[in-house]
Amino acid sequence: MFVGACATGSTSADSQTSPPFLVPANIEDQRGRFREIFCAILDERGDALPDSRPCDEALTRAGIEPDGTGRSVELGQARRRLVAAIVPGIGWECFSAWLDSKATTAAHLRQFGFDMVAIGVDALSSSTTNARQIRDAIMAMEPETTEPYLVLIGYSKGTPDILEAIVSYAEIRSRVAAVVSAAGAVGGSPVAEEVTQAKLELLKNWPGATCSSGDGGAIESLRPATREAWIEENPLPTNLLYYSLVTLPEPERISSALKPSYRELSKVDPRNDGMVLLDDQFIPGSTLLGCLNADHWAVAVAIARSHPVVGSTMVTRNDYPREALAEAVLRFVEEDLATSPE
Repeated sequence: MFVGACATGSTSADSQTSPPFLVPANIEDQRGRFREIFCAILDERGDALPDSRPCDEALTRAGIEPDGTGRSVELGQARRRLVAAIVPGIGWECFSAWLDSKATTAAHLRQFGFDMVAIGVDALSSSTTNARQIRDAIMAMEPETTEPYLVLIGYSKGTPDILEAIVSYAEIRSRVAAVVSAAGAVGGSPVAEEVTQAKLELLKNWPGATCSSGDGGAIESLRPATREAWIEENPLPTNLLYYSLVTLPEPERISSALKPSYRELSKVDPRNDGMVLLDDQFIPGSTLLGCLNADHWAVAVAIARSHPVVGSTMVTRNDYPREALAEAVLRFVEEDLATSPE
């Protein structure tokens, strides 16, 4: 998040014991079914995908996880052409050229009749400004179908950006099938209390950066008090499906560069991903899909793939089966839409 929740241990530098993992009262726990889907994908084609790992190492077990359903998992062609529309985290526009992503996730999804697009938002602007940009991007798209087809996936600050768009712009809701938070800063982050906007704007000096200051409100949008007040004042539309993927890495899955912030956040709650606390990652009233055994960057930003030296020295735990994860999310949503009342 700043460059863009289910563990039970702590770092060696932090002797605190993690609070028990309890799913919030307003959250539906569907980890059992999501695990079935994610594991089936990894078992079927994980070795052909980058950063493959056994399913039990990709998902963290925490608290009392529901059993799976025992139902089969459909891994063929999609029955509904869902499009994952990704809204990135803070700073993305500044370092995306340097990152040089290869769009492997989009290529993977298209094999099965799904699709993926990126929604561009300002790297350093507020969620309010970015919400308008999300609205404009969606309205500029040619509708794929008369049914809702967009699965808006927010990473880090991308999640509050999406939530503000959904609340503020009713005209986009008919195109949206679901909203997914992936390591989302729904409740902000204590890290935002320590980072100034001026320091964040140093990202404009990143190699290849073309980002601007925008409205200069990115950090303010991530302060916990700001997010708490917004959530209190803005109930989410009830006619959409909401899902939460939380990052709850085991301590050994934290990259070297994130260990200092992980330790600092552990003074508040050891259940964090190096940038966001576990309890701040849930969309109110959403369905919990899973606890990912990945730190804040690993879940979405493939740094080590394009910069192996950085990967071997700083982002040392950046590997994660992101392609399989994206497919699992869309297959879960597709299945859920088929059984949800209209």
